[in-house]
Amino acid sequence: MYDTDHDFDCLVFIGRFQPPHLGHLAVINEALRHARQVIVLVGSAWQARSLRNPWRFDERQAQLRSCFDEEENARLEIVPLLDALYNNDVWVRDVQRKVRDIAGHHHARLPRIGLIGASRGQSSYYLSLFPQWESVSVPLVDGISASQIRERLFRSSSSMEDYLSTGATHDLPPGVCDALRNFAGSDAHLQLVEEQRLLDQYRQAWANAPYPPIFVTVNAVVVQSGHVLLVRRTAAPGKGLLALPGGFVNPHERLLDACLRELRERVRLKVPEPVLKGSLRGQRLFDEPHRSWRGRTLAEAFYFALRPDQQLPQLKPVKGGDHARWVPLAELEPDSLFEDHFFIIQNFLGLPADFSGI
Repeated sequence: MYDTDHDFDCLVFIGRFQPPHLGHLAVINEALRHARQVIVLVGSAWQARSLRNPWRFDERQAQLRSCFDEEENARLEIVPLLDALYNNDVWVRDVQRKVRDIAGHHHARLPRIGLIGASRGQSSYYLSLFPQWESVSVPLVDGISASQIRERLFRSSSSMEDYLSTGATHDLPPGVCDALRNFAGSDAHLQLVEEQRLLDQYRQAWANAPYPPIFVTVNAVVVQSGHVLLVRRTAAPGKGLLALPGGFVNPHERLLDACLRELRERVRLKVPEPVLKGSLRGQRLFDEPHRSWRGRTLAEAFYFALRPDQQLPQLKPVKGGDHARWVPLAELEPDSLFEDHFFIIQNFLGLPADFSGI
């Protein structure tokens, strides 16, 4: 028999919680009323800090737990979930495995599992990916937008404290407000404030365009002898992060030519162009809508697999540019790479998607 006090053995709630707000709490509280156990899968784990992902998994986990008492927290499993931006099957498999391992079996029977969501659209989307689980819909809390909350928090160095002292109580639980007050003024906070300032300037430059701009860029995935060619970004956004070489396409330039130009001019890769062209093993368009800081930005990436050699090709430093280096594949971690560049590399090289041990 099922637990007589609960409709479900387990309810699963998937979100990014950047940051956790009262709308999220409404869903989790409803889940606690209907399930013996609630699994909260926190997406965008192990991502580098950005305006879209300001807080790391452990920070969001602490923020969520601050909203519940001891008995409720004992029934909550809060688990990190790595994005798989360009492979839904990998992401679905990761969700299935995490839920299976946590929910387990109950008295020699399969547990009754459901997906709970904050809107009908979200629930139906997840239901299409997990037809083996039931769907539970919770009324959407009107007037709360995580993206608007983030913009208010990073408009200036003082905006976070101003917002937390005035309107935040309408959107954020007290424990989350306390955590954000502690975050205010940190180096990470100030860097995000600078990125928000640059983004506002960027948007202002396009404010009079007749329609939102769509940008086209190229990236190079150059691999040799277990190493990938990356650059260390020297300016915001993503200052200090590793990134694939690349840039914008010139108006009268073919995409491959743009990619080769970036390798020649920005990285000074000492590999003849005919050798690079002969090493091209694949290309793909990467178009996740939120992939870039700039807004809607399409990236065509080219995969070059150079012949193994004991000596990696030389890189000539470019004055005032990003610093290029060869990085061993074993050292690649999602939170050290800019935007979606880890997932671009993963797409071509088939890197494992399980970072549960990090």
